[in-house]
Amino acid sequence: MNLGVIGLGSMGKRRIRLIKENFPQITVVGIDSSKERCDEVKSLFDIDVYNDSNEFFAQNKFDAVFISTPPLTHSNLIKQALNSNLNVFTEINLVSDGYVENINLANQNDLVLFLSSTQLYRKEIKFINSKVQSSDKITNYIYHIGNYLPDWHPWESYKNFFVGNKKTNGCREILAIELPWIVDVFGDIKKLHVSKNKITDLEIDYPDSFFINIIHENGSRGVLIVDLASRKAVRNLEIINEDIYLSWDGTPQGFEEFDFDLNEMKKLNLYEEISKENEYNQTIIENAYLEEIKDFFNVLSGDANEGLHSFEKDKYVLDIIDTIESINDNDVFEV
Repeated sequence: MNLGVIGLGSMGKRRIRLIKENFPQITVVGIDSSKERCDEVKSLFDIDVYNDSNEFFAQNKFDAVFISTPPLTHSNLIKQALNSNLNVFTEINLVSDGYVENINLANQNDLVLFLSSTQLYRKEIKFINSKVQSSDKITNYIYHIGNYLPDWHPWESYKNFFVGNKKTNGCREILAIELPWIVDVFGDIKKLHVSKNKITDLEIDYPDSFFINIIHENGSRGVLIVDLASRKAVRNLEIINEDIYLSWDGTPQGFEEFDFDLNEMKKLNLYEEISKENEYNQTIIENAYLEEIKDFFNVLSGDANEGLHSFEKDKYVLDIIDTIESINDNDVFEV
């Protein structure tokens, strides 16, 4: 298989590294407008790299492309790839521009349009889903995700990173990462109450803290707190019903379940081996990124029908996020 990776920033490099380490039979070629990034990737992975898109496509016969550029560029790149008869793996989009057109284009050309949703591939999320789905009780949750925005990419200014843009802001990215699994586990959303403010001196033109009360169609309720102010990177989750108590701090080592017989918390060890890059915080592991790449390849080979997420499901999630951002502070919204 021949793959092109479009965009050689942090995610593009991660995709290339995981493919090179786990699928040595696959040929990978990269492209980026930055010569510095191209030189870095060529040095790191010993692959061919391009600055010019015409040359990139003219000199290579790809089976698929990975789109790892900033989200606002995705729609046109997806369309270009599909019109070139290429299967597509894309990172999260954050905006739904071109969704209907690109879904139709992929269907018409019988091409795979695969959307990343890494949290759905975490073993902890799969375990939570199995527990909640097997329970006949309404289940509630409390979830706080906080991480100081300048710490996301310490090697560059947040002003030069897409999370500095109001359209693809940091809170929006967190919501786009987390809401797909929340909806998958707890069901569609019926009602939202949103409170938001800005508590940092960061040079951003959007709120950096959201407090969201969610009521799901099945009666489950959740409190979702998202912020870009927490100097300690946190991902703290509690899942609660009469038969379940789970807690998770976002790390593989910090996943626990209450044992009703022993009347104490017990650790849940779900991983035989953990893959981790030191430049990222402790809640980010490589295992799930690899699993969704494998899933994409399984879809390409016909061993799977589709990935765990889709553009159709993501359109619903992005509409919810649009609603959360548009609701006036302390308003209640019926979805």
